[in-house]
Amino acid sequence: MKIIAFGASPSKKSINKKLATYAASLFGNAEVEVLDLNDYQMPLFSVDIEAEIGQHELAKAFLAKIASADFLVVSMAENNGNYSAAFKNLYDWCSRIEGKVFQGKPMLLMATSPGGRGGASSLEIAKNAFPRYGADVKATFSLPSFDANFDVANGKISNEEFDSQLKEIVKGI
Repeated sequence: MKIIAFGASPSKKSINKKLATYAASLFGNAEVEVLDLNDYQMPLFSVDIEAEIGQHELAKAFLAKIASADFLVVSMAENNGNYSAAFKNLYDWCSRIEGKVFQGKPMLLMATSPGGRGGASSLEIAKNAFPRYGADVKATFSLPSFDANFDVANGKISNEEFDSQLKEIVKGI
């Protein structure tokens, strides 16, 4: 099974990328490829720019990565209660090429944040929107208070209760 995982944040130290990477590692016998949103930076989407340059090659490349996957692990960053601007821009470019951006792929959809709500707002928005764009959301998971509950040095959840919850979710998929 090939898993494509990414954190929906352009931060070079993305906590959502760290969570997605850890979650993807929990799947047995899987080839995991972790994407970095910084590899898909494009001009801010507008129909005028699209008319001028056409379909952006980086959006095509991202869609090809999604197409190559058997399973997606996505962790949503939250900026002011919504998706990060970088992810939304990539999503907008991709949706103009392929309306079903996630191409029917099964997905573990997650979020984390430094705060106690764990990215709950962006997770809820994504959970409601992504199925309309071709995601088969199998499960969701939110990790609150990332700094207190994730061991960055070892790349894993340090809170036993949250770690067990995620492992049960992965086992059930």
